[in-house]
Amino acid sequence: MDMGIDLGTCTTLVCVRDKGIVLNEPSVVAVRKGTNIVLNNGEAVGLVAREMLGKTPGSISAIRPLKDGVISDFEITEAMLGYFIRKVHGRGGLVRPRVVIAVPSGITAVERRAVIDSAERAGARKVYLVDEPMAAGIGAELPITDPTASMIVDIGGGTSEVAIMSLADIATSESIRIGGDDMDEAVISHLKKTYNLLIGEMSAEKVKIQIGSAAPLEEELTMEVAGRDTISGLPRKIVITSEEIRESLRDPIATIIDTVTATLEKAEPELAADLIENGVHICGGGSLLRGMDTVLANATGLNVRRVEDPLSCVARGTSVYLENLELWKDTMDHNEYGWE
Repeated sequence: MDMGIDLGTCTTLVCVRDKGIVLNEPSVVAVRKGTNIVLNNGEAVGLVAREMLGKTPGSISAIRPLKDGVISDFEITEAMLGYFIRKVHGRGGLVRPRVVIAVPSGITAVERRAVIDSAERAGARKVYLVDEPMAAGIGAELPITDPTASMIVDIGGGTSEVAIMSLADIATSESIRIGGDDMDEAVISHLKKTYNLLIGEMSAEKVKIQIGSAAPLEEELTMEVAGRDTISGLPRKIVITSEEIRESLRDPIATIIDTVTATLEKAEPELAADLIENGVHICGGGSLLRGMDTVLANATGLNVRRVEDPLSCVARGTSVYLENLELWKDTMDHNEYGWE
């Protein structure tokens, strides 16, 4: 039973051949403070652990083992992958599946190696790595094997990937370590500067989802947000508007737009010409921000479409890779790659 994994900074999705997506959980692990022992006999992973983020007592820490799309805590990533693989397979016996993992296109050889190692130690028989933009393009059913340009902008939690693909490979790509997490940070620092109010990551994400936007809205929104006052030190709640949140998100969004235009500037003229027809496809959690498609369309002058089900696009692409492993495995990094 082979599986495809979209190993994200915020969320990990697992899909299995012929079954589609079977698991969609946050990339969070709860461990005993100062150790790598996962709580609840190794079960405090994913949704259970996410509930604990920012609310843990001194004896527990809830950790996100991936930072900016790459592994920052090797052992805990291994525990997390092991848990997900076991959960998908049911508890039955010694299962060693072949695994296809989507990774950011901009990561180094050492970081790729870390992904392969941790997946192997988590119980995979063979690990294949595929670049996220490729997987996203396949998941979005773009004609990436044809001699025409397909452009994908994948705005994730830790990274944003921009790639132009043609003939089943990436023609030009850019990968930056800016994504949804940086938008949450921007919201946190805005509230701290403007209102002397400290809020946690979870609350910041709620604000971004409920009233965040990249372009002006027809009807501006407001919401209440609660946190700790930095001056009095007491809990307090305030009402904020979508305009000020849009202003605070301006920097991370501008960086993403610059990356998109930089990628277009590097494209071959023929591929650039194709994009007039084919347009740009956006996916990933960041593409759900209101008006993200509008600001990208204004900046590039191209048609910008959000793909169907942007959150699971990469995972669906990995499952197509699984079905065609024999055909495509030469184009993928895997663990017989001159390192053994």
